[in-house]
Amino acid sequence: MNTRTRAGFVGLGNIGRPMALQLAKADGIDLWVHDIAPEPVAELEAAGAKTAASVAELAASVDVLSVMVRDDDQVRQVLAEVLTARRTTGSRLTVLVHSTVSPDTPAELAATAAPHGVDVLDAPVSGGPMGAVDGTLAILCGGGAEAYAAASLVLAAMGSKVVHAGPVGAGTRFKLARNLLHFASFTAATEAQRLAESAGLDLVMLGEVVRHTDAITGGPGAIMHRDTIARIAPDDFWHGVFGHVVALGEKDLGFAIELAEELGVEVPLARLALERLAPGLGMGMSDVGGVSTGSTTAERHE
Repeated sequence: MNTRTRAGFVGLGNIGRPMALQLAKADGIDLWVHDIAPEPVAELEAAGAKTAASVAELAASVDVLSVMVRDDDQVRQVLAEVLTARRTTGSRLTVLVHSTVSPDTPAELAATAAPHGVDVLDAPVSGGPMGAVDGTLAILCGGGAEAYAAASLVLAAMGSKVVHAGPVGAGTRFKLARNLLHFASFTAATEAQRLAESAGLDLVMLGEVVRHTDAITGGPGAIMHRDTIARIAPDDFWHGVFGHVVALGEKDLGFAIELAEELGVEVPLARLALERLAPGLGMGMSDVGGVSTGSTTAERHE
């Protein structure tokens, strides 16, 4: 009896190629690959993978098929080819959609595939090419428990943080929430750069300081420990912690906005943050005063 997992990979781009290379060297996995570009296919073949001339040929031979292509339309095209395959393995096929797609697309794909005996998991990744090369991606999965279990060896070979977020579609929604923070933070960084440049500061050095201190404090993720966004009760542990976060944050945001006004720099995100920091953390304005003192995550930013 063959106890090895037969894995396939379609889409050997900047992230897909190193993900597939992780599978090629993983114990217990036999890998097949397909891509329209010959160079990454040759690299994977040299790493020990078998090659397939088409998606359908690949899908006929594997148990778990990873798809990392550009957009929703390309994912649909790949799945349509998968469903034409004459499978020879006798096992149910699990398709992992690693592309970040529209929130409604995974359920649509799963409904299309189910009558053909094919399970679909949406499994977008976070960590970029660096995480793919190191095998340290976060992989965010949505789908049924049996399909998730069937794909577990493949997922573990490509990521060091694998999350079963819920039913199909939950992985994509998880990724979109994560990336909202990612790109909103990037936008805030550009606002900070405008302020710093207008103040005559070294932007490269500012970036070095931000990366240094975020590595110590955890950056925005440092406040993401609660399991609810509800208002915090006065006797809750987090009331004291976030009371300090709000007090320090409002003080520093206020000073930054004053500086921006002096320099004639527009800082709309800073103004919005000043308005929404307290309620966003579950604190009302009346909750901030009178909290106990003590070392907090926010203070480590000072």
